Amino acid sequence: MKMKGQQPFAVISDIHSNIYALEAVLRDIDSRGIQTIVNLGDTLFGPIDPIATAEKLMKRSEMIHIMGNCDRYLLQEQMDSITFQHVKPLLTQEMLDWILSFHKQWAQDDFLFCHGTPFADDVYMLEEVSPFGSADKSVGTLTVELSSLEQNIIFCGHTHVPKSVSLPDGKLIVNPGSVGLPAYFEETPHPHTMESKSPHAKYVIVAPFDNSWRVEHVNLPYDFELAAKRAEENNRSDYAYAIRYGRAEL
Repeated sequence: MKMKGQQPFAVISDIHSNIYALEAVLRDIDSRGIQTIVNLGDTLFGPIDPIATAEKLMKRSEMIHIMGNCDRYLLQEQMDSITFQHVKPLLTQEMLDWILSFHKQWAQDDFLFCHGTPFADDVYMLEEVSPFGSADKSVGTLTVELSSLEQNIIFCGHTHVPKSVSLPDGKLIVNPGSVGLPAYFEETPHPHTMESKSPHAKYVIVAPFDNSWRVEHVNLPYDFELAAKRAEENNRSDYAYAIRYGRAEL
């Protein structure tokens, strides 16, 4: 599938089964007349409503999907994860085949879309983790790491934290943030949190502007309490806390 010339498009990421946030985002995108949507992955892996999320997205055959690390996990037979053990038994073979069709990465014109980095789906593009927590990578580090890429506008997800970072060589890296899970705690490679610090559903709109492209970060209100309560019904207070507050429960 190709994007339609110099038309605006939307980039979403990290839905994590939050159908309530997804429906709000899709309504907002549709209301703007935007026809092309790229999803950067980690779509169904979560305790809210993976089935409704899959059914909603599978009806939108025009969408472009990138495979996130959590999408890849769902193609495994087993995994030591309570989220995996909740989600995997719910999925039909049709849904698994749909996940299998996701792109590992996808390039179009001057755009490159990936989940983590263009080289690994489970590595942060813009941040690095140490025993002291997470911190932004230096401009020098990013310039070296991305120097082999032909494209100048790179979209990544995985961290759930919206950012746009410009490099001296002209590259722009954009993380749209998370549609459905605005924060989390991760134990590896060192314990750390990733937090957007608001409960909004987040995504970006990309539109042509003055012979270039304008990136608009959207923070969309929605009824996050419905999503939080569903997470609690499935015994995931960590998800509920993150959804309500945009911060990780420690």
